[in-house]
Amino acid sequence: MEALIAIMIGVLTACGVYLSLRNRTFPVVLGLTFLSYAVNLFLFVMGRLVIGQPPVITGSSSAYADPIPQALVLTAIVISFAMTAFVIVLALKARTDLGNDHVDGKEEA
Repeated sequence: MEALIAIMIGVLTACGVYLSLRNRTFPVVLGLTFLSYAVNLFLFVMGRLVIGQPPVITGSSSAYADPIPQALVLTAIVISFAMTAFVIVLALKARTDLGNDHVDGKEEA
């Protein structure tokens, strides 16, 4: 299972980097979204899933579930949603101002 998760993180990262290097705005937005998915998956996997344990350390429990990775992933989801919304609005504004959707604002040759 670890190999499958590592492959998925690698594929999401590779797709995100590839799409981020395109010259149109929509693939760049999609690439940034894939990169944020890869980071979220990486953070969640690094937290080690523990089933049936309390998320807070108490005197009677010998093991606990670490709540920090879950909090980081929830925060990252909110930030990536806001970033995606901002980049889409920025791309739409650039499209209306420049008349095309190229990242550098130049026309195709």
